[in-house]
Amino acid sequence: MLARMVDVARPKLEGTVAVGGGRRLGFAEFGSAQGRTVFWLHGTPGARRQIPMEAREFADRRNVRLIGLDRPGIGSSTAHTYDNVLAFADDLRIVADTLGIDRMGIVGLSGGGPYTLASAYAMPERVMGAAVLGGVPPVVGPDAISGGLMQLGALVAPLLARGGIPIGAATSAAIRVVKPFASPIIDLYGRLSPEADRRLLARPEFKAMFLDDLLNGSRKQMGAPFADIVVFTRDWGFRVPDVKVPVRWWHGDTDHIIPFEHGLHMVDLLPNAEFHHLHGESHLGGLGASEEILTTVLDLWDQADAQQ
Repeated sequence: MLARMVDVARPKLEGTVAVGGGRRLGFAEFGSAQGRTVFWLHGTPGARRQIPMEAREFADRRNVRLIGLDRPGIGSSTAHTYDNVLAFADDLRIVADTLGIDRMGIVGLSGGGPYTLASAYAMPERVMGAAVLGGVPPVVGPDAISGGLMQLGALVAPLLARGGIPIGAATSAAIRVVKPFASPIIDLYGRLSPEADRRLLARPEFKAMFLDDLLNGSRKQMGAPFADIVVFTRDWGFRVPDVKVPVRWWHGDTDHIIPFEHGLHMVDLLPNAEFHHLHGESHLGGLGASEEILTTVLDLWDQADAQQ
């Protein structure tokens, strides 16, 4: 009932971009078409509309072109499993070129974090600044750290690599069946979450956003989360210390999915990074700081311009 009290405005533009190999990626655009572009990369699970209302309103006020992307296998994107995390950057480059975007900032929540870092690594001349909110770290290779939910991901990844597409199809079918119960399901997830995430999910604007994203992004397909787990547990295709773009990292100290220590570990590896400690916040805490995050990305952009 609370979610119905909040008007979830449709994106100003929504569509797909051909990225090669017969594949397409879906996108949703908010804010100003003439503004500086920030790509917002959703979590796992999630889709192109997983962008807080606060961030959308900020984009309108500050003349920002804010774009959410469906990863392969969710929403309007073609199902696909990348060879590694770095391969996503090739798709993002094509999307940016097609939409007439030269330079950009990138924000990545949770599972969007690895793809944010990959894009910053691959396009240092185009990515002006990056923000990661409770991002997933590597679980193999020299930059790896153990523990957290990705420890389980590493165990199930071989199964998902073989059966990810049918599992995703079954999950999407289940979501269609339970669509009338989506709101109480989100309430239940909130009750099972740490207190900080429970408070956030109880806020009407956040609940409405998650419902809108879930029902628009997952009603046709739900393969992306399973493909993410497979790709995250492989070598990423680049080393974290080789990301030279400025990165700002937000992490809650009660995160029950990606441990707080994982965020500290990643910032230690990154050569140009700062850590933002979200006191008393859990995995979704960064979503409640979206204005601060977008302001920080724009400030990094300004600093890069001033150095040229």
